[in-house]
Amino acid sequence: MERLPLFLDVKGKRCVVVGGGEVALRKATLLARAGAKLHVVAPKLDDEMASLCKREGALVCPTEFQPCCLASATLVIAATDSLNVNKAVSDAAKALSIPVNVVDQPALCTFIVPAIVDRSPILVAISSGGASPILARSIKRLIETLLPARVDRLALLLRQLRDAIRGKIRGFEDRTRFWEKILEGDIPELVYAGKEDEARKRILDEAERASAARGEVYLVGAGPGDPELLTLKALRLMHKADVVLFDRLVSESILLKLRPDADKIFVGKQKSDHSVPQESINEMLVRLAREGKKVLRLKGGDPFIFGRGGEEIESLAAAGIDFQVVPGITAASGCATYAGIPLTHRDYSQSVRFLTGHIREGGVPLDWAMLAGEQQTLAFYMGLSGLQIICDELLAHGMDPFMPVAVIEQGTTRKQKVSVANLVSIREQI
Repeated sequence: MERLPLFLDVKGKRCVVVGGGEVALRKATLLARAGAKLHVVAPKLDDEMASLCKREGALVCPTEFQPCCLASATLVIAATDSLNVNKAVSDAAKALSIPVNVVDQPALCTFIVPAIVDRSPILVAISSGGASPILARSIKRLIETLLPARVDRLALLLRQLRDAIRGKIRGFEDRTRFWEKILEGDIPELVYAGKEDEARKRILDEAERASAARGEVYLVGAGPGDPELLTLKALRLMHKADVVLFDRLVSESILLKLRPDADKIFVGKQKSDHSVPQESINEMLVRLAREGKKVLRLKGGDPFIFGRGGEEIESLAAAGIDFQVVPGITAASGCATYAGIPLTHRDYSQSVRFLTGHIREGGVPLDWAMLAGEQQTLAFYMGLSGLQIICDELLAHGMDPFMPVAVIEQGTTRKQKVSVANLVSIREQI
């Protein structure tokens, strides 16, 4: 993170804008909306800027910029078409330790004015760090389409009720769970529909009934590695969880999407090394949920495709614990797609089989005679260590030695490696 995002209170504070044109007008308008006391320095003002200054009671200094113009300023924005003037403003502000922004010249800035979505009191600020203001504005437009039009009314209602809810629900974590439940239910829709009185009553009624939230477990598929393949529901539950149990196959870039204050517990397994046995994981899920926590079981790929999710929900169901399962893009689909390999093809493969390549008792116990048939795609999970056995068994049961084979490692990530050969020579490529 190159810059620290902050929201600054400038109400009644002296803020200087150097420039009298269209760009300066945009910056001055923004400061005026935030309640700043405007001071505009420019030898000439455009008509719209002059109207703004008159309307806002701004102090106008109709001269060229001088360092003395910055006396007692809280911040300064330079928005002229002169590089020399902009640099002079930047140098003077820095000498006085006054935050300065020079439009479109990030090297001269000590702060950047972000693209803003204003649904006050909800504010969303987007910055590219000066790399691409157009990209920041594009993201702003996307966020504007996603935010409900009356989200400001919802925020105001929640602010009005904060003290009342604090009086009814004492514990901080209990209040957090209460508000999460309110926001994830249908009450926000009442506000968006203009039924604020009904929404207020519903919130207060819910607070009367509220007690420590009952624990719940979310089994979430994180996909094969690329965080952009996460589902929207997966992201929502990742932001909601109090504690996270995650696997070895969950990438670091996906872990960065978790709620920052969530407790994170590694329970990964790899060949011949089960750092936490599956039975212990099952017990941990039940115990944490019984403590009233929202528990995220984050798995690579899909929880129900070689993810042992079935065993975990059996334990949860037996213990009477509420749970949700969120499917993820399974490794076979994600890795094959990123490698440009279709799992089915009208001319070559009319079916696809997901198979375990895990070695047990020195072998891979599968129906090899059936698997050696043509017109199908075989997708082996955890097959690298058993590659020799897999190839030998398929050859022994009649598969064409020149059958194309791809081995994909760390699929969908920047470290993806794809090795392509035939059934006989693939072992030499790894």
